[in-house]
Amino acid sequence: MLQAGDKLPFVSLTDQNGNPFNTRQIIGEKTILYFYPKDNTSGCTAEACSLNENFDRWLKAGYHIVGVSPDSATSHQKFIAKNNLQFTLLVDTEKELATAFGVWGEKSLYGRKYMGILRTTFIINEQGVITHVIEKVNTKEHSQQLFELLAK
Repeated sequence: MLQAGDKLPFVSLTDQNGNPFNTRQIIGEKTILYFYPKDNTSGCTAEACSLNENFDRWLKAGYHIVGVSPDSATSHQKFIAKNNLQFTLLVDTEKELATAFGVWGEKSLYGRKYMGILRTTFIINEQGVITHVIEKVNTKEHSQQLFELLAK
């Protein structure tokens, strides 16, 4: 998994509308890049809504928010519409970005092992350097968790 001090890997994907998106596009702006397992699940919805409820505050602080999951563009569009999300969701069906960041890995549920997204948030500065990594995401209070981390 990438850590603070690592540079942003360059990967090209598409967003929820099918528009091309290259991670190079976020150089020059502070970015909250968060990886989540699946649209419309309770934890992922809570996390997205926590970030969305504070969207204006994040913009005022100079941050852009970008979410990433292996879901399709259609799934992302429905997730955005259902929750009135105001930020970009990237389509990573081939797990290219998740793999580049080291967040595609083995998980365990009820003793069953499987591969999936390791819920993680990366804070990236204007130079494309990761400044913070949150591996233990508090989905319901994710914005507050980030505000407290960035205030240190």
